[in-house]
Amino acid sequence: MAYDLEGIEQIEKEELKRLYETEEKSPIIIDVREPSEYIEGHIPGVPLLPMNQVPEVIDQIKKDESYVLVCRSGSRSHHTALYFKDNGIVNVKNFAGGMLAWDNETETGMENPVEEIEQLYNKR
Repeated sequence: MAYDLEGIEQIEKEELKRLYETEEKSPIIIDVREPSEYIEGHIPGVPLLPMNQVPEVIDQIKKDESYVLVCRSGSRSHHTALYFKDNGIVNVKNFAGGMLAWDNETETGMENPVEEIEQLYNKR
C-alpha cells in the first residue's frame, strides 16, 4: 500500500509492477542507481539516469510528466524525488523497496542509459 514520506508518495512493488506492465507512457520509470549497479540487474526497458547526473539535467526534465524513481533500496530514489519536487516536478513517486524488493524479470548489461533527456519521453 502506498504511503507518504516527506511529501513523496512511496509505492510498493505490486503498484510498480502494475504501472510497469501498462501500455501507458506515464508515469516514466527511471533508475537512478550507478551504472555498475544497473549493469548487474535492472527492470527491462527502464532508463538509467544516475542520481549524480540529475542536477545537470533537471531543467530539461518535463515538469508536466509523472515519474517513478527506482534505486537499490529506495533511499537514493527518495532523495532524488525530493530534488525533483524542489525543482518544480511535483508528480514524482518513489519505489520504496527498490531493486531489493523487485522480484519480477530483470535484465543485465547497459540497456538504456539516458544520453539525451528526450529519451525519457519515448515509449518503452
